[in-house]
Amino acid sequence: MLTMEDIIRDGHPTLRKVASEVAMPPSEEDKQTLSSLIEYVINSQNNEIASQYGLRPGIGLAAPQINISKRMIAVHLTDDKGILYSYALFNPKIISHSVEKAYLQSGEGCLSVDEAIPGLVPRHARVTVKGINLAGEEVKLRLKGLPAICFQHEIDHLNGVMFYDHIDKHDPLLPIEGATVIER
Repeated sequence: MLTMEDIIRDGHPTLRKVASEVAMPPSEEDKQTLSSLIEYVINSQNNEIASQYGLRPGIGLAAPQINISKRMIAVHLTDDKGILYSYALFNPKIISHSVEKAYLQSGEGCLSVDEAIPGLVPRHARVTVKGINLAGEEVKLRLKGLPAICFQHEIDHLNGVMFYDHIDKHDPLLPIEGATVIER
């Protein structure tokens, strides 16, 4: 089981690398890595397990965050309608996105970043993501709101991009014109 000790911190070189594609069909080792990512995210949201193992709660985790530079992400969250988005994907890609922007009113956080970094993170309001699940099936997801933001955050990790790279350096809290504000 993954713990906070397995998650590398901001400044580690792996977080700035572009991760490599996972060969299909995935190896047992790759399947195990992806399974452990989704297991961490689910366990981190369970108060009992999280306190027992000292897990910081998260809604997403990417393989580079555990120092494995491969294109794998796990996301486990509910949207504003209470719909559960629980996905572990190999080689996820954003295949289309809206022009319209959105951002989390509270800003974004990251399991690899220990301090809070204030600022608004512009994201696409809607994205379509394609990837391969643990069963080897292609998954195509049309996302908006918090799920869209979370998938963009995790896919950024696969490209060596941190959430704070998107924040306006001169005025981090400047509202993003025409963007949808998402409360969490």
